[in-house]
Amino acid sequence: MSILQWDKQYEDFLHDESRLAGTANSISFPKTEAEVVEIVRAISSQGGFITIQGARTGIVAGAVPQGGHILNLSRMNEIGSVKRTKDGGTLAVQPGAILEEIRKVVEKESLFFPPDPTETTCSIGGMVSCNASGALSFHYGPTRKWVEAIRIVMSNGDIICLRRGECKAQGRSFSLTKESGRVIKGQLPTYSLPNVKSAAGYYVNENMDMLDLFIGMEGTLGVITEIELRLIPKPKAINGLTIFLPNEESAIKLVNVLRNSPIRPVAIEFFDANSLNLLRGIKSESSAFEKIPALKPHYHSAIYLEFHADNQDIIDEAVMQAMDAIIELGGTDEDTWYATNERELDHLKAFRHATPEAVNLLIDKRKKEYPELTKLGTDMSVPDERLEEAIAMYRAGVLEHELESVMFGHIGNNHIHVNILPHNKEDYERGRILYLSWAQQVVKWGGSVSAEHGIGKLKVPFLELMYGAKGIAEMRSLKAVFDPNCLFNPGNLFKWA
Repeated sequence: MSILQWDKQYEDFLHDESRLAGTANSISFPKTEAEVVEIVRAISSQGGFITIQGARTGIVAGAVPQGGHILNLSRMNEIGSVKRTKDGGTLAVQPGAILEEIRKVVEKESLFFPPDPTETTCSIGGMVSCNASGALSFHYGPTRKWVEAIRIVMSNGDIICLRRGECKAQGRSFSLTKESGRVIKGQLPTYSLPNVKSAAGYYVNENMDMLDLFIGMEGTLGVITEIELRLIPKPKAINGLTIFLPNEESAIKLVNVLRNSPIRPVAIEFFDANSLNLLRGIKSESSAFEKIPALKPHYHSAIYLEFHADNQDIIDEAVMQAMDAIIELGGTDEDTWYATNERELDHLKAFRHATPEAVNLLIDKRKKEYPELTKLGTDMSVPDERLEEAIAMYRAGVLEHELESVMFGHIGNNHIHVNILPHNKEDYERGRILYLSWAQQVVKWGGSVSAEHGIGKLKVPFLELMYGAKGIAEMRSLKAVFDPNCLFNPGNLFKWA
């Protein structure tokens, strides 16, 4: 075990992709579960606290320390061998393993791990911790659906091993047995989860599989030291389309058609006119965006689709059906990009991922004049019937407050990211107030204040909007069952006191 006292060489570990920075007194880089146990016990005995980190690709400051010790799991990056099952396979990994490395191992076996966050350098521990999703969650669901087992180190150094289907709550009561033989008993919060895509707060349900509690916990209940992933056969045919439409109304209508089509896409993504204009500008300025094909002047809004199937004929039929609707809504074959092989799909995915990258580049430029600036990025989801109202609300808000913005993302799940791009501190403050008003309305509609990024430290007030003071108090009580001294990730999800 090596607990390292703070030194300037570790400055990078004070921040994540939220662009916020914190402070720390010490740091460690364990390679094994046994080392994690030693470190947890040592810091606990000193009355300290721990911020758990992986690849630090999160954008809600969940990995930003507020003093204390940093437990960085990036060197716990071993990837086991695929074990075949009748319907695919499983793979045991350490939490620091990087998604793109996991994919390489899985693809060699002609298997598939569906969760697809935009940042492929994220760690699997971080994905599990915030129940990450991405574009393909429209069909495949978030990370939770693909976790078969986990090992977790508790705040006293004891270990819990949970395998899917082996330990379920009785109503809202639960009992978990540690490897030491000690038993943890408690009550789950009484709030109801929204019936939308959500990564906001503890996942709780009647008679739930207790494994699911630790997926999306944002490091507040324990340290995940091993994860067993479920894999499925890789689809034999994968195609993509990027469709450019003459207006936003046509794009939304196309989404509704596709969601109800006999052969549904596995991904439906949206890009508004401002997103396309941002990409036009950034493509002319930066060679990093050269993979993006030229965007014709008349392109207004875009929809990205992805189809997976066991044979190409099924996809061909789906594309023909989609094209009928596209042409009826003002699109054309000439204004649609097709990808039928991996190389072509890479170009379409480069376009899909370019907007958030361009936003970050733009904000980094503006920070040179106003160092305190960050983007304001929403991550909210709404029920199907509220999609058009939500988009109209976002559009009206940025126009009224004279704010620059782009809208893009997972429209298939009614989950659109609105990135407000402040020019100065005044813009930022107006945007922050506007964001809060949107969150209040989304909650009234039965939506979620965070569909995939989690709460971290930045969205703590939003979580209380969803669940109220009672719900937050019940979350604190649940945390106290597992972590009575608030050792792990203080400041994430809610304030301890």
